[in-house]
Amino acid sequence: MAFVLRRLGYYLIAFWASLTINFLLPRLIPGDPVGRMLGQMQGTLTDEQVAQFRHLFGLDDRPIALQYVQYIGDVFTGNLGLSISQFPTPVSQVIGGQLGWTVLLGGTALLIAVILGNLLGIWAAWRRGGVLDSLFPPLLVFVGSFPYFFIAMIALYLFAVLMKWFPVGQAFTLGMTPSFSFSFIGDVLWHLILPAGTIVAVSVGGWMLGMRNTMIATSAEDYITMARAKGLREGRIMYRYAARNAMLPSVTSFGMSIGFVVGGALLTEVVFAYPGIGYQLLRAVQALDYPLMQGIFLTLTAAVLVANFLIDIVYVRLDPRVRVR
Repeated sequence: MAFVLRRLGYYLIAFWASLTINFLLPRLIPGDPVGRMLGQMQGTLTDEQVAQFRHLFGLDDRPIALQYVQYIGDVFTGNLGLSISQFPTPVSQVIGGQLGWTVLLGGTALLIAVILGNLLGIWAAWRRGGVLDSLFPPLLVFVGSFPYFFIAMIALYLFAVLMKWFPVGQAFTLGMTPSFSFSFIGDVLWHLILPAGTIVAVSVGGWMLGMRNTMIATSAEDYITMARAKGLREGRIMYRYAARNAMLPSVTSFGMSIGFVVGGALLTEVVFAYPGIGYQLLRAVQALDYPLMQGIFLTLTAAVLVANFLIDIVYVRLDPRVRVR
């Protein structure tokens, strides 16, 4: 319990630091989003209305300390402000409308990459020098060396435009009404295959190599030799003894990858016109939408911190040495 409380204190401090940085960074970006709004409205607002807009978005002449206190209070009351680029839609509503699609895309790709990569790494390390160990690592490293958007554009052209096996983009067929019907769910999964597949193709090699290297080091431990001397089955030694200990670094990496899930593969979402947080962040930066940028950054930070805190708790369960220390 002391370990958990201590880690919780660390994450609370990290969350406060991220809140502070999240408050300061947009204000250091050059440009004035309210001025851009006024330019689009062609000077139809009075000086009093302009002042109200600046106060509404926290860009008035109030002291920075007062703005900071109000920002902290708004965050803890769930008020993330109004989006400038999609005014007057609340930021929480904009993020909520895109978050589910990003979690679906990034979460599906991450789970497949983690499970497939770790299994391949376990099998390759346990049978070193075999076909799997000789063929897959260089092939997956070669594919993983390409950026996401490059693989995404090639897959989009080959399988969607040229062969027409998959839809060109979007999360579901335009005109369909979102529901829990089998037809809609099947359509969503059909649109998910290509973007998620490109993310898996690029990232699975890293998971495989990480597990393979850790598994090789674990296989040389004395308790593995003892297990073999006891006459235990190879499958039990591989999974229950070697893989269980070799997976600890992968658990930590999985927690760090949660930020990728929530943030989404930005360029992958752009290539496939897939609605998500990553694409929304790009639009917010282009429009100098301070409140929306802050809301998305805060969502990313909170997701990573919560995920890593949960991973720390799981780590205590998996590795008793942590409890002892």
